[in-house]
Amino acid sequence: MTIYLDHAATSPMPRAVRERYVEALEVVGNPSSIHSSGQSARALLDEARARIAATLGVDPIEVTFTGGGTEAVNLAVKGMLWSRRAAGHGSRILAPAAEHHATLDAVQWLVDHEGATVDWLPVDASGRLRLDALEAALASGPAALLTMLWANNEVGTLQPVAEAAALAAAAGVPVHVDAIAAYGQVPLAPVPVGVSAVSISAHKVGGPVGVGALVLRRGTEVEPLLHGGAQQRGRSGTMDAAGAAAFAHATELAHDALDDRAAHKRALRDRLAEGIRDRVPEARLSTDLTDSLPGTLHLRVPGAEGDSLLFLLDQAGFAVSTGSACQAGVPEPSHVLLAMGVSPSEARGSLRISLGPDTTAAEIDALLDALPHATRQALAAGLAARQPRLGR
Repeated sequence: MTIYLDHAATSPMPRAVRERYVEALEVVGNPSSIHSSGQSARALLDEARARIAATLGVDPIEVTFTGGGTEAVNLAVKGMLWSRRAAGHGSRILAPAAEHHATLDAVQWLVDHEGATVDWLPVDASGRLRLDALEAALASGPAALLTMLWANNEVGTLQPVAEAAALAAAAGVPVHVDAIAAYGQVPLAPVPVGVSAVSISAHKVGGPVGVGALVLRRGTEVEPLLHGGAQQRGRSGTMDAAGAAAFAHATELAHDALDDRAAHKRALRDRLAEGIRDRVPEARLSTDLTDSLPGTLHLRVPGAEGDSLLFLLDQAGFAVSTGSACQAGVPEPSHVLLAMGVSPSEARGSLRISLGPDTTAAEIDALLDALPHATRQALAAGLAARQPRLGR
């Protein structure tokens, strides 16, 4: 049986959430229909919106449901840029260099197709946005928006959201925060002053895949990506009432025991870090254990390939990741690690281990037993691959 340690990619749906999902699927009706069946679906949707809003300390009207986290990020980045440009604020975007690819690719699309410009802001050796660089960028001229992570999705580093939002607000620049990795892992409420939009996703907290939300604070305008009914603020399309209900149930379960879950994962993560230092001295930890997500541990093994480590551990019965699942299978060093100053060769030997609320100490110890052998094999494979071939 596989030991699942890739919760940052997606977290299994708890039985209680599955049961709520199936129950909600029995409610038949389009939430936009005015007959009683439609209004039953609308009530389900509105209740879910209110429950999710409560976990962030925002008003229900500020929550727009989307088809997932990637859509939420794209709606925020593109929609805010288009709206700000139309209002005369230009097309300059500020973004840290270590963002998730949902942001990187959306911003690059705006540069390639919409004439936007971007200032890629540096991060420090832990992957944290450098506030001095942000301050300098804000002082250098008008900007349409700042977009940033709440926590890095690969190495887990928590970002200075409140401080960055205060700097941006003083310059009159709205802020979008991708909180997909952080939501349900650390407290986010109240959303800091100056943050105009927040993206979240259901499947990261044990909800269904294909459901997300974008919080749009009052006064924040976005140009929709989707047109055809204006069923929600900033978004058209029939809303997934059952998915929203399951999302709400999952997020309440996560937030009802947030501190206990965080303490449990942090203790196991620190146990894992200590064990790696002891048993795999070749490894280097990328995660700042003092200020990061409680269940994420990222490491590098210079001279090994991350894909080799992943495959060997998978064969041993462990599900882990080399980084963002959205980039799985891409044979390139992590842009996050490169932005942190890690060399391309060392960045290739990365591994992300992410724990869930049900992860046990026995599972961590089992991984520690398997890691040394997997590391030796991966290093041997990497060494063999670098050896010159002899001619006949």
